[in-house]
Amino acid sequence: MKLDIIGDIHGCYDELLTLINKLGYTFESDIPVHKERQLAFVGDAMDRGPSSVKTLELMFKLQDKDRLIYSPGNHCNKLYRLSIGRNVQQTHGLETTVAELNALPPKEKRRFLNRYKRFYEALPLYANLDDGKIIIAHAGIREQMIGEPFSKKIKSFVLYGDTTGETLPDGRPVRRDWAKKYHGDAWIVYGHTPVLEARFMHRTVNVDTGCVFGGKLTAIRYPEMDVVSVPSSQPFIPEKFTQFD
Repeated sequence: MKLDIIGDIHGCYDELLTLINKLGYTFESDIPVHKERQLAFVGDAMDRGPSSVKTLELMFKLQDKDRLIYSPGNHCNKLYRLSIGRNVQQTHGLETTVAELNALPPKEKRRFLNRYKRFYEALPLYANLDDGKIIIAHAGIREQMIGEPFSKKIKSFVLYGDTTGETLPDGRPVRRDWAKKYHGDAWIVYGHTPVLEARFMHRTVNVDTGCVFGGKLTAIRYPEMDVVSVPSSQPFIPEKFTQFD
């Protein structure tokens, strides 16, 4: 199995197309294809950036063609709750996606939200691939959790990371550096926490290089574990990036 696993897109559709092209894919019937490889995503395709609807429409097309590998993130979960009529706060980037949806004709907005509901409900919590050699989990996963029955604890970890219950001044949760304690055999590819460069720690790699905050959009090529990135066109916001010891 050969994969190109792309980090958090957050509505950066133009950068996504640039990266897909750089990875050697061509578009056939509106979806990116490669003779030897397949795209995969660590989730959070939407929110904050300029083109969440376009980005998600591409994910829908990949799903329709049975070509989607996607581990949903916390932003995906929040948009799902909105799509089924829950009362969710339109903050932390969801407001940008909602603004795009509100600019659509009402019938098209309803179609999109119904399609998104089906999209989300068909996704596994995380992707266990290549006979367990690689796991794609949005915010990561502990080795003891892999293959365990579904639980709220595992869902919270995969969506939000190893949170402490505390919050940063901008409202983001404080997270423990779970990758430092990971000693499993499988590669874990994840995102969620923006870093300036793809971060390798034990057999984990964080591929969220903060495209929506002016960093880069990054893919990890598996099994080679090579890093391929394209620069962001968004303004650079250094305080959004996490610096690890």
